[in-house]
Amino acid sequence: MKKYKYISTAFLAAAILVGSSCKKYLDINVDPNNILGTPANAPLPQILTSATVNIGFTGGSDLSRYTALVIQHFSGQSTGSLNQTQQYEQYLIQPSDLNNLWASFYSTTVNDLETVITKAKATGSPHYAGVAEILRAYTYQTMVDTWGKIPYSQANKTVTNLNPAYDDDAAIYTDLIKQIDQGIADLNAANPSGASIDPGTNSTIYQGTFAAAKPQWIKFANTLKLRIYLHYSKKDAAFATSQIAALVNNAGTTFMASNADNFAMPFTQTSGAQNPIYQFDVQRANYLVANNTIVSMMNAKTDPRRPFYFTAINGAYKGAKGGDAPNAAAYSKIGTYLKGTKGEAPIRMLTFAEYNFIRAEAALTLGAPGSAQAFYTAGITASMQDAGVVAADITTYLAANGTLSGTTAQQLSQIITEKYIASYGQVTEPWTDFRRTGYPAAIVPPVNALLTYVPRSFYYPQSEIDENTSAKQKSGMDSRIFWDVQ
Repeated sequence: MKKYKYISTAFLAAAILVGSSCKKYLDINVDPNNILGTPANAPLPQILTSATVNIGFTGGSDLSRYTALVIQHFSGQSTGSLNQTQQYEQYLIQPSDLNNLWASFYSTTVNDLETVITKAKATGSPHYAGVAEILRAYTYQTMVDTWGKIPYSQANKTVTNLNPAYDDDAAIYTDLIKQIDQGIADLNAANPSGASIDPGTNSTIYQGTFAAAKPQWIKFANTLKLRIYLHYSKKDAAFATSQIAALVNNAGTTFMASNADNFAMPFTQTSGAQNPIYQFDVQRANYLVANNTIVSMMNAKTDPRRPFYFTAINGAYKGAKGGDAPNAAAYSKIGTYLKGTKGEAPIRMLTFAEYNFIRAEAALTLGAPGSAQAFYTAGITASMQDAGVVAADITTYLAANGTLSGTTAQQLSQIITEKYIASYGQVTEPWTDFRRTGYPAAIVPPVNALLTYVPRSFYYPQSEIDENTSAKQKSGMDSRIFWDVQ
């Protein structure tokens, strides 16, 4: 891949992005040398649209599929010969498989966000800068949790540095908190002049006027900070405890308060603007089915989310396992919760349900403010409401499964297992929870796995190894992120 992967040189109008990005992600033959970001002289609203569109598609594309297969939300299947999803489920995720994902992160998303920030500050439009700073922190958090050490402080320096160094992942995390705080400050700043402009409907996430969207951006930013702090729970419990307590005890701090605050990308049934999970399923029918691990968990509890999560096979829900014989028709497919009926389901990236499970875990294991039981119940309820479960079924489920009990470890297992179900199909975070906690304990390598362990991170892309002299390939996918300690 060309060393210009950290630079934006090609022009794509927002309408073209909305109409064609799914295809870009689903085409395994896309040339990663094609830089997709908008140019610096494009209008500020268009550049933000490009960034939010790409973030939304990334949340349901390559990375989402890789992690959903690893964490056993999905299973790879076919009607005959071996295909890529079956290989990925075996953990045959090779460096070249990650080229397009890496290029998309740096060449489009990060580049566009950096451009928004630069242009917004130069033109006195702090609210644009605030949105972009928060989105940049989210994007880098996702990248760190996928790879560990990555280019950060030297990334996007254009031709002045074509071989950016890799920053320590723990140091990046520290700076992400600063970036989020700066983003919140810029969102709250007064516009310096009548020439200032505000983000509005040009953002495909938290759409609407800035006055209506601003509280949601701030709630998302604070909830993202909670997620980041929780990731320190095994690495530095004292730090996680103090930071979470300080954040939630601040009377002026707001967090997600309902499913309406979910950090999610909406899609439509319009061709080309449909959910990428739906588009993949249409273009590669029978490649993905529900996994036996999550289906079995939900079957054991007669979980009322099953009709929304999966399709039924003769009135029942059946998941596949890695190594099962190719017979895709025998297994439940991905349901309307992730796909919609014709591609209109949102891609959820951080939800109100997750917020409640974060608070439940922090209260249980770190002594953070609040009741673990109350947040646990609220997390299950939020997930079920988001899926479309009726109130009576939620009440029945909570009566049978909604009470924490046993040792701290047993209660943590309950929290993470319910969070795992609530986070069905959500990019990266269910995998992160497993790596942090070891739960759900049912996740073990499939019988045909090529490794003896569940991957702890992914290889660096082959394009990066070939072209960036600062890049060094990992010895294996057992390389751990800084917060992943035993």
